[in-house]
Amino acid sequence: MNLMVAHSVVVENISKVYETGDIRVNALKDVSFALEKGEFAAIVGPSGSGKSTLMHILGTIDKPSSGEVYIDGIATSKMDGNKLAEFRNGKLGFVFQAFNLVNGLTAEMNVELPLMVNPMPSSERKNKARQLLDYLGLHDRAYLKPTQLSGGQQQRVAVARALVNNPSLVLADEPTGNLDTKSGDEVIKLFKDICKDKNVTIVMVTHNPDITRKCDRVIHIKDGRLDKNEVLK
Repeated sequence: MNLMVAHSVVVENISKVYETGDIRVNALKDVSFALEKGEFAAIVGPSGSGKSTLMHILGTIDKPSSGEVYIDGIATSKMDGNKLAEFRNGKLGFVFQAFNLVNGLTAEMNVELPLMVNPMPSSERKNKARQLLDYLGLHDRAYLKPTQLSGGQQQRVAVARALVNNPSLVLADEPTGNLDTKSGDEVIKLFKDICKDKNVTIVMVTHNPDITRKCDRVIHIKDGRLDKNEVLK
């Protein structure tokens, strides 16, 4: 499939059905789109439209009922157990609205966490974490704990943690939701720089129309279907 060569993410006719007793909910219905390597995309839509379900499937946290998601040409829905965990840790990075940092650890140690599952010397882990913190403008904050950092700085630490394993795809769930406007704008600029500098694809869920206008592509989801695939770049 030639599409796999040119794109880092291919979503191919995915549907998701949840069943509880006699209740059947079609959360996603035959959604398809593709993202280029290094593209910055937003997923938007009203509450209950299927955005979260789509993000969970992209993140391999949930599986589609039908269809397939390819990341770097790899079909993700059939993987399970250790193979899936290894894929997720190596190919994906996650950024959350609430930062999800460990308050008892320094910024540097928080960034190191995804590397702990790898047989990597401590000095190498620290070096990788420090390089990313430097890149994100936090060279003088490495030994501070999250409670000693501003919201914008905490989100930068979370971004560094998401990047530390050199992922192909970073998924960001309302990453500016807990930030003031200035800090939120800085995070979005940071995402754009990361896409360009590191050739990483970033997919973000947001309700902020000012942010979506800064993306390369906007995926509109409505009633579980792809309503519009809008290219802005």
